[in-house]
Amino acid sequence: MRFKLYYSKLPKDIASRYVLLLDPMLATGGSAMQAVQVLLDNNVKEDHIIFLNLIGSPEGIDCFIAKYPKVKIVIGELDAGLNEDKYIVPGCGDFGCRYFGTD
Repeated sequence: MRFKLYYSKLPKDIASRYVLLLDPMLATGGSAMQAVQVLLDNNVKEDHIIFLNLIGSPEGIDCFIAKYPKVKIVIGELDAGLNEDKYIVPGCGDFGCRYFGTD
């Protein structure tokens, strides 16, 4: 699956900073890995990225760590895994819909 980057506006000195990357759910890891790649493409050092995540799956964490082993990960809850539709189980449903009240 290919993810589409809709917007990116980073400070000019981003390469000299530590970056906190926040994502509420880490299912397959695809969108988080694309976000890390955007930071790396802007010369942020991999070991200067800290990924903060509320709920993740073992599959997503394994894939993420395999690609970016120097990124630090802070996760609130590691759930059982992914279902056949690649949703985290038990998970919390669609985080965006819940957060914005659109479910």
